[in-house]
Amino acid sequence: MATIAVVATHPDDETLGCGGTLLKHKHAGDAIHWIIATEMRTEDGYPQDAVRRRDREISQVSDSYGFDGVHRMHLPTTKVDEFPFNQLVAKSSELISKINPNVLYLPFKSDIHSDHRILFHAFYSCTKIFRYPAIRKVMMMETLSETEFAPSTSTDCFMPNVFTDISSFIDKKISIMKQYEGELKTHPFPRSEVSIKALATLRGATAGCAYAESFMLLKEIC
Repeated sequence: MATIAVVATHPDDETLGCGGTLLKHKHAGDAIHWIIATEMRTEDGYPQDAVRRRDREISQVSDSYGFDGVHRMHLPTTKVDEFPFNQLVAKSSELISKINPNVLYLPFKSDIHSDHRILFHAFYSCTKIFRYPAIRKVMMMETLSETEFAPSTSTDCFMPNVFTDISSFIDKKISIMKQYEGELKTHPFPRSEVSIKALATLRGATAGCAYAESFMLLKEIC
């Protein structure tokens, strides 16, 4: 049994980026952990009702996946860049040391959202084998509405080299995504059921299956 951790900059990134893969890990008997980096806060102008709704959604989504651990960093959404980077690394290190994951899923380093980019670098700083020996595999995930808007340059394009067959889990992935009220909208909005299935179909065509999720492998120790 492996221990898996996914870094979700915002709640729903875990489902968009690797929801089917997480379900497949759980089905295989792996322990899965959800790191939620940011949150809505009333002091940042979000209505109390919206904050309560998001907390309820997180609880429902956690139950749907059967997460073995949910770890919240309590960072204000869209304001991660206001924190000293060393503090973010320290928070990331504390969680990685607590979870001791064997496999780590991270946001793509060039996602258009600055929160994603900063948290990628903070958590990737916590993958040095001499300090975090449990980590054997690190991958970046593809998050609709963020990854596809990265600059189209050779250093910033998402170029997948790992594919997971999620054909048996695509329907549950979408049903979980629907638990986030207001996050799914109609096509051509990037976070739509049509877009999720279209991307999974494209990645599946590359992998030779009906539906797949894709990743960029950064490190694997066999």
